[in-house]
Amino acid sequence: MPVSPARAAAFEILLKVTRENSYASELLHSARFAKLSVADHGLATELTMGVLRWQGVLDRALGKASSQQLVRLDAEVLVGLRIGLYQLQFLSRIPARAAIFESVELVKSTRKKSAAPFVNAVLRKVVRQASESPSLDARLATISGSADEAALAQNSSHPEWLVQRWIKAYGLERARLICAHNQSAPATSIHVYDDEALAELSPSGVKIEPGQILSAARTVISGDVSRTEAFRHGRITVQDEASQLVALLVGHGESILDCCAAPGGKAALLARRNPASQIVAADLHPHRARLLRRLVRAANIRVIAGDARALPVAKEFNRILADVPCSGTGTLARNPEIKWRLQPADLTDLQSRQIAILKSALSHLAPGGRLVYSTCSLEREENEEVIEAALHGVSGFKIADCRDDLMRLRGSGDLVVDHIDSLLAGPFLRTIPGQQPCDGFFAAMIERK
Repeated sequence: MPVSPARAAAFEILLKVTRENSYASELLHSARFAKLSVADHGLATELTMGVLRWQGVLDRALGKASSQQLVRLDAEVLVGLRIGLYQLQFLSRIPARAAIFESVELVKSTRKKSAAPFVNAVLRKVVRQASESPSLDARLATISGSADEAALAQNSSHPEWLVQRWIKAYGLERARLICAHNQSAPATSIHVYDDEALAELSPSGVKIEPGQILSAARTVISGDVSRTEAFRHGRITVQDEASQLVALLVGHGESILDCCAAPGGKAALLARRNPASQIVAADLHPHRARLLRRLVRAANIRVIAGDARALPVAKEFNRILADVPCSGTGTLARNPEIKWRLQPADLTDLQSRQIAILKSALSHLAPGGRLVYSTCSLEREENEEVIEAALHGVSGFKIADCRDDLMRLRGSGDLVVDHIDSLLAGPFLRTIPGQQPCDGFFAAMIERK
């Protein structure tokens, strides 16, 4: 009996995540898996993301049942075990015999037939030893009741060093909110550019509700936005509400630079909001720049490939967006693999690059202009410390208070949040996953005098 397409897809994706540092969400939406049925794609997504979110919990259970140390297992064997155990402990509608059988077959399919009896034995041992598995709601309640960093890390399946940082930076209660948010499938948010596009969604089987932060945002309740004509023609983009808000902070200018633009969500929004402006969208990697050209079809955007630390542009810009490469710790609900591959030393390496990008971007800012620096990171090293380092000993620039522009956006009807203070950390924009219904973003506005 062949392995189901959904489990085969999840197995392939998880192996690529393990071996190649790939991102699961990108693979799930790649052409490779576009022909999966809606049901199979849904199960593949559930298995892939579920295994990555709960990997710590799964590995503890496997470690107790296995006669071998998990670090000594081949990747194919460990991934097969994780997929099987996730079904046993998290998916009550899948019979245990089916979950075990298909995990064994997955391992066999990779020429690891000798490991098949081991996989079968470990999973059956877990079934014999386990009591009734708690529901997701019960697991999330355990996260909310965690009394200290060790319990919170274990209950929420996060590395303890990350949890320690969040408790120190945000307090235990907000750290609990972050961890609980990361363990649930995040909402799909979209930006709708016109009423015509909005009207096309319902006939296409897409159900939506209003966004909670921005008036032009919608939350998808059901259906596949990517299959609609409005999405294919660029009149709807899939984009987290906090990411949309960062782009809105850039405001209006005759010339705009998006210096780390791929995949292009913010660039597309900037182009729509500034139809008479000349926009330069840059990305370091030529293949990502080519993708950007395909996805963002606005006539007023010029796409270039270039290192943001030394961009091949001579002119100055009225508005600049520096949405820099970062750790992504504010997006772990969407990219759970990050928490297993990120190391503390990576933050130092990222900070060095971020400071260099920001200093370079500031050199292209025209007098009277504004630069928005942003990350989807929760870490101070990538946010406040980068601003401090880039502006240290430099004259002619000042940090602007994001409050004023949030008030402007609320006055124009773009922002629908009543309590603006909930989006602020001093003069900076700061969203906290679980506290706000979005990813964790940081943004600072810097003006040139």
